[in-house]
Amino acid sequence: MAAARLSSCVAVAVAAAAVASVSAPSGPAHAADFRLPFFSSTPSNSPSAPDQGSDTPSPDEPNKSGFDPESLERAAKALRQINSSPYAKQVFDIMRKQEQTRLAELDAEKVHYELIQSQRDIDRQRQLAEEQRNLIQEQAQRQAQVQRYEDELTRKRMQTDHEAQRRHNVELVKLQEESSVRKEQARRATEEQVQSQQRQTERERAEIERETIRVKAMAEAEGRAHEAKLTEDHKRRMLLERMQGERDKWLAAINTTFSHIEGGMRVLLTDRDKLIMTVGGATALAAGVYTTREGAKVTWGYINRILGQPSLIRESSMEKFPGSRIVSQAKNKVLNFSTSAGADKSAGNQNGLGNVILHPSLQRRIEHLARATSNTKAHQAPFRNMLFYGPPGTGKTMVAREIARKSGLDYAMMTGGDVAPLGPQAVTKIHDIFDWAKKSRKGLLLFIDEADAFLCERNSTHMSEAQRSALNALLFRTGDQSRDIVLVLATNRPGDLDSAITDRIDEVIEFPLPGEEERLKLLNLYLDKYLRDDNSSSKGGFLLKKQQQKITIKDLSEDVLREAAKKTEGFSGREIAKFMASVQAAVYGRPDCILDTQLFKEIVDYKVVEHRQRLKLAAESGLPDQI
Repeated sequence: MAAARLSSCVAVAVAAAAVASVSAPSGPAHAADFRLPFFSSTPSNSPSAPDQGSDTPSPDEPNKSGFDPESLERAAKALRQINSSPYAKQVFDIMRKQEQTRLAELDAEKVHYELIQSQRDIDRQRQLAEEQRNLIQEQAQRQAQVQRYEDELTRKRMQTDHEAQRRHNVELVKLQEESSVRKEQARRATEEQVQSQQRQTERERAEIERETIRVKAMAEAEGRAHEAKLTEDHKRRMLLERMQGERDKWLAAINTTFSHIEGGMRVLLTDRDKLIMTVGGATALAAGVYTTREGAKVTWGYINRILGQPSLIRESSMEKFPGSRIVSQAKNKVLNFSTSAGADKSAGNQNGLGNVILHPSLQRRIEHLARATSNTKAHQAPFRNMLFYGPPGTGKTMVAREIARKSGLDYAMMTGGDVAPLGPQAVTKIHDIFDWAKKSRKGLLLFIDEADAFLCERNSTHMSEAQRSALNALLFRTGDQSRDIVLVLATNRPGDLDSAITDRIDEVIEFPLPGEEERLKLLNLYLDKYLRDDNSSSKGGFLLKKQQQKITIKDLSEDVLREAAKKTEGFSGREIAKFMASVQAAVYGRPDCILDTQLFKEIVDYKVVEHRQRLKLAAESGLPDQI
């Protein structure tokens, strides 16, 4: 408590000294008067400092009691000076203000300390919250780790369950597949057994039909043989009588001839001049006969070379010799006179390409080419060469023939397989064809079937030198566009043709297999040709051969034909024609010659199976298709 008061006194004294120094001009003199020596730890700078310092102990010597009386005396002395000073009131005011300021500072310091304490509390709370948050995060992390571990365990357990389930499913699927295989094998075995039974039934039926036909043929043959035997006996007797008469006549003639020869020989042997003339005449006669024969051969070869048809041409519409076309037309008119009405009727039902059934788009293109070829011929422009390719039996040859007919050109056909056997003569034969073609006044459409047989790639190792020479000869004759010849090549392997040959082609046309509508039209066409028209065609030759039995078609509707067209998918036009020929043969095998729906369907099913077997054999053997 005493220390607090002492401090207050010291503060008052210091404040008084400060007021005195501020208010008086002679600040140093007054300041010296109000100095409080007991507040200083060093000697005073005033002149009286040495005098006073000699009486007071040194501050370096501490008071053993802890109280400094000199300081108290100096304070009391200063207080007395303040009281005696005329500025005492001001000093006390300043001291009061200083006390208030000090209290305010203490309050501010207290507030500051409280703020610091509150900040520390806040920091401590923040630290506690941070620690709590870290603790919560650590707990959350541990819980997440625990959760992940549990999830991993659950996932592994689910994977194990799924793997077990998958293995179980695989085993079930395997068992089901094995069961399906066994069922399929049993079904196939059953089907094979049924098919074998059906084939056996078909064979037995065919055998019965063949046996019936054989017995019928044997009976007819026996009847004809008996009739022929009777006729032959009568003819033999007549022939023997005639031969006997002829024998007697020839014997008499021979006797007369030899008697004359004997007389002539006797005259020749007795007369030398007549003998020489006879020998000379016989020699001249032999020389004349030999000369005439050899001259006829040479003359015939020359005429055949000028007017005849080349040996490579298998079919042609050009006349071989002058007047041969008139004779052929007259013969055809005589032979077809009786069937002209039926032919005219069937021709009215045909399309623009005769008996050729094609897809509508392909048919339009062929008709366009025919018109273009006809107009090209009319305007004396160069013809365009063509390439027909596609599966065999799709109508390539028939289309070429119809194009020649519609465009007014002559038609000639050769096959590439005939060139290779000719060897070195093939070049000459090729040139003969082109020289012969120039004789046509209409222009010639030269159709080469199986063109890949000798027009294949020249780099091929299987190509002989003669074939290569024949190919070069053809390339030489077709190097420029011709106004005389339309070259049409047909092949089912266009990729094998030489590049120089394909370079000379202007039109490339693909002939695909017929669609369902085309197959239906083909079935109707060949049904009329082989079954309906066969009855009328047999009537025209009643003077030449025996009347045939009439074919009766019963219950064969359009729906049955359409169903057959659906089943015969993949059949070519040629296969459909052969199929209808088989139907005709089966109908002829029946005693009543009746075609009904059941027989037609049986033959359809049989031919479909035969077609599939043929395709299977071709695929197994790897043989290429033939045109």
